[in-house]
Amino acid sequence: MSVQTGLKSARPMTLRGSIVRGVGIGVVLAIVFLGGFFFREALPSLAAPHNDSGRNPASQAGNFPLLAQAQSLLMEHYLRELPDPVVQEYGAIRGLIGTLNDRLTYFIDPPVAASESNVLAGQYGGIGVLVRRDEAGRFVLSPFRDGPAARAGVRDGDILLKVNDAPIAPETGIDAVDQLLRGEVKETNGVKNGVKIEVQDSKGAEAARTFTIPFETIEIPSVIWRRLEEAPEFGYIQILRFTARTPTELQNAFAELQDAGRNNTPLRALVLDMRNNPGGLLAECIEVASRFLPENTLVLKEKSKKGEKEYRSTPGKSLTDLPMMVIVNRGTASAAEIVAGALKDNKRASIIGQTSYGKGTVQLIFQLADKSSLHVTTAEFFPPSGVPMEGVGIVPDIPMIPDQNGRDVELGEAIRQLRDKLAQG
Repeated sequence: MSVQTGLKSARPMTLRGSIVRGVGIGVVLAIVFLGGFFFREALPSLAAPHNDSGRNPASQAGNFPLLAQAQSLLMEHYLRELPDPVVQEYGAIRGLIGTLNDRLTYFIDPPVAASESNVLAGQYGGIGVLVRRDEAGRFVLSPFRDGPAARAGVRDGDILLKVNDAPIAPETGIDAVDQLLRGEVKETNGVKNGVKIEVQDSKGAEAARTFTIPFETIEIPSVIWRRLEEAPEFGYIQILRFTARTPTELQNAFAELQDAGRNNTPLRALVLDMRNNPGGLLAECIEVASRFLPENTLVLKEKSKKGEKEYRSTPGKSLTDLPMMVIVNRGTASAAEIVAGALKDNKRASIIGQTSYGKGTVQLIFQLADKSSLHVTTAEFFPPSGVPMEGVGIVPDIPMIPDQNGRDVELGEAIRQLRDKLAQG
């Protein structure tokens, strides 16, 4: 048997090795970045290695005599053929878990666990762009650094007009547009799979440009940043998930956004976007919160069978003085909620958007003998206020209803709020 964190590692660790620990979302949260990817990472434990000697579940079989009796009666009297014994065993495990009434303690069959392992690798075939809609409803592209779209010449803020010579209808869903820019990475007769796109700069000052871009395996970044075109004095940072790379990527974002020469104007405010961020690693989550908070500020509290523990901000290169707005939505979960809650409760930033998912617990993920897995809730987290986050979420200071046509009204409102703050001094 092996154990992983609640966000699940793509590299299982043995139970006798260090327990990996983090904060993550699990398969019950189906709202994840870029059309259905889940993300899994691992973090060295802050606790001692787990020892299961003398606790073999098989030795506890005598604790369920009624279950054994019911199975025996079914085998003797049931009219039809019984399911495979493994199927019966899985059913019994799920029944046992069901008595806990915990939405995040659950069991996964081996085929599903294997499929997740492939999907959760954080890779996909495509041209490497993030697709969003602006307040006018246009499809805006942000190419990943060093990705095929960026190398081809697609610029941040370009408006997508056509895909494979077909115009993009305004009513097209953003997920459908995103899927048009993805595909299988393969080569046939020396020709790679790819897509032809037509784009134009956001102001329409240039002629439309056409690119034919091959699909490549895209390593999804955890942080995307830019100066806002509609407010060049404002920096925009989107954290897609919390991985081991996130603190470094965030520091790179700080350095580039603060480069007044590169951006032609000093940085005066920040928008931190964590919509649809499913969470990630605990240590990196604390480090990210620390970049926006004064040293030794309370970030979160943890309660477990071992007692209570506080996590505080660490020293480091920070942006603690710029006005900030944080955007969240129903897909903001786990580690992202911790950061949002810490910034809100410490009055560092205002929260805008929709109430977040409400995942305030940690799961250890145990791999069973047949490669199935058991997710077990082991601890609960609370923001600095102490208000429960589990099942409740982070309530925004400025609640907003998502635009039915996919326009980014939340970002527009965040810009207006920051302008008001700066005007008030």
